[in-house]
Amino acid sequence: MALIGYARVSTEDQHLEMQLTQLQAAGVERIYKEKISGVQQDRPELVAMLDYVREGDTVVSAKLDRIARSTRHLLEIVEVLEKKGVAFRVLNINLDTATPTGKLMLSMLAAIGQFEREMMLERQREGIARAKQAGAYKGRKPTARAKSDQVVELLRQGMTRNAVARETGIGVASVYRIQREQKTWQGG
Repeated sequence: MALIGYARVSTEDQHLEMQLTQLQAAGVERIYKEKISGVQQDRPELVAMLDYVREGDTVVSAKLDRIARSTRHLLEIVEVLEKKGVAFRVLNINLDTATPTGKLMLSMLAAIGQFEREMMLERQREGIARAKQAGAYKGRKPTARAKSDQVVELLRQGMTRNAVARETGIGVASVYRIQREQKTWQGG
């Protein structure tokens, strides 16, 4: 039964010292540390920590936003921990999933996160509907189609499809599609 810590800062010019001090004061024996953005999908130290922990351990983080990038990500992490029989503590909000109160708090956080997401999506749909009624919403501009003439001309000049894609800033698949649609250029 070990206390395992996780500390993270987002940029190289930020410092881990405060989190490390808090984790050590809480009795954490081993600390996984990273200097990487929270939005990064690939956080090697977080993955290593989740792999390392064993039944009976407790993962400790100084703050909730240091370990998870979103409510959904937090719940995914906690689910992994629960399956391994590992508790989770967050020092600054006194959350501890080893207690009934901690489990309740986590459930409330999950519910609030889901509610926030649904409200955001509803506001987005309403905003798009209002913009469409006002004639202000046209959707995303078709960037590749706007460059059709340029694509055809570059292909006629003998450029490869990959080179045309790089030159115009569109995908190779779009170059192929434009070529098919135009049917004005034949060859390679």
